[in-house]
Amino acid sequence: MIPHMTYPQYRTVQRLVHSCCNYDRGNCLLLDDGEECVCPQSISYSLICRWFRAAVLPLDESLCAALLYREDMKKCVLCGGRYIPKSNRAKYCPDCAEQERRRKTRERVRRHRAGM
Repeated sequence: MIPHMTYPQYRTVQRLVHSCCNYDRGNCLLLDDGEECVCPQSISYSLICRWFRAAVLPLDESLCAALLYREDMKKCVLCGGRYIPKSNRAKYCPDCAEQERRRKTRERVRRHRAGM
């Protein structure tokens, strides 16, 4: 199954293509067999390149989750963003999880100090 992208996702991938170690001035070094070959990921609305999927796409976690793990994704309770849960009990994306942990710690310590 080759995932297809929306236009905003395509624009994000366009920026990520330059992070690929096989990208050289618009050409793909993996496909180079003596003649320059255009990088397929830079001209396509689908994820064709296996190297790009494995090595470059994980640099942008939200885009990776949106394209590769569509059925495994959950919605964050706080921000509404999509993320791949690390357990079946996860309710928050990684950024919101840290904020929520700090908020609960503040409340717990405040209650503890009030009872002294």
